[in-house]
Amino acid sequence: MELSNRITALTNGGSDGWDVFYKARDLKKSGRPIIELTIGEHDIGTHRDILEAMGQSARGGHTGYAAVPGTDTLRKTVAQRIKTRTGVPTNASNILITPGGQSALFAAHMAVLDPGDLALYCDPYYATYPGTIRAAGGIDHPIHCRPELDFQPTYEDLDASAKGARSLLVNSPNNPTGVVYDRATWTDIAKVCQNHNLWLISDEVYDTQVWAGCHISPRSLEGMEKRTLVIGSMSKSHAMTGSRVGWICGPETVIEQLINLATHTTYGVPGYIQDAADFALNQGNEDELKVAAPFRRRRDIAMNLIAGQTVVRAVPCSGAMYMMLDIRATGLSGDVFAHVLLDSRQIAVMPGESFGQSAAGHVRVAMTVNDDQFKQALESLLAFAAEQAETT
Repeated sequence: MELSNRITALTNGGSDGWDVFYKARDLKKSGRPIIELTIGEHDIGTHRDILEAMGQSARGGHTGYAAVPGTDTLRKTVAQRIKTRTGVPTNASNILITPGGQSALFAAHMAVLDPGDLALYCDPYYATYPGTIRAAGGIDHPIHCRPELDFQPTYEDLDASAKGARSLLVNSPNNPTGVVYDRATWTDIAKVCQNHNLWLISDEVYDTQVWAGCHISPRSLEGMEKRTLVIGSMSKSHAMTGSRVGWICGPETVIEQLINLATHTTYGVPGYIQDAADFALNQGNEDELKVAAPFRRRRDIAMNLIAGQTVVRAVPCSGAMYMMLDIRATGLSGDVFAHVLLDSRQIAVMPGESFGQSAAGHVRVAMTVNDDQFKQALESLLAFAAEQAETT
């Protein structure tokens, strides 16, 4: 018996580019002292007050089937949050609660793509983007963003790829680069979407982690509200990665159809987790700033260290919990650099090539260990890079 092409083609039949990550995990299990700077997992846990709210809800009986679109309370809270942050009128009917941001990404593409439709996304990209598009039946097409432009897409590159496409997926603040799109870039994105009648899917799960500039939600731009689906999540803003609670914000007509999809797939999110998310969102911005603060500190630590040498260049890290480092001066690919760094220095970083070809010759560093350990790891990485450059 054969499996469907849909499921076997999710990774195009090749490696998913995460070999270094798996190798680091195996070494750590064997007892090696590996410093992992690989995935976006907070080094703090979910706050105990959020966990207490979750437990209270569960003990209170909210453990049965919850409303598939999300509880009325959480949908209203998310809608108010978005309205306050963007100025765009938003109601509960614009919101679908999902089992995390990844589920929301899949649902959004299911909403706008028919089998065989062309779906665009920017390269470098979060690792699941191509497979998510393929799972929804689309044909994935990367738009290559250049390191000399700090990986911000240009109007010309967007426009050249948009003919015949159905959707465009963007992510700012960006994983893996740490770049925050500026207003000029958003203006270009909006223009291309309107000129080519594209749906825009905006992954904004890092919107609380902005270190320079400001976050702009494209749904707030003129003419974009009715063609934009916004992806949000509690994972990064409140360190609730394992709770799996996120949302899609979009036109009411789209959300109505996505509720039908949820009925036939996820059947909603557990009520006690939604109650915990609602509690967390109602604690205000101060708690979100506390969750984000370690990454701002570590970004500053890294920038100070990088300023003291000339081999490694940092892509402007304006947001998110990652830095993209240009290591091309070492003469190594990102993949080789990451493997040798792990073998020789016990430090695990992600090769830029794991996120597409545009970031070849780069590595992504997740700022997800304590400050002292992070400083030690960056110092060792920079010393390693200098040694490699001397031999080229």
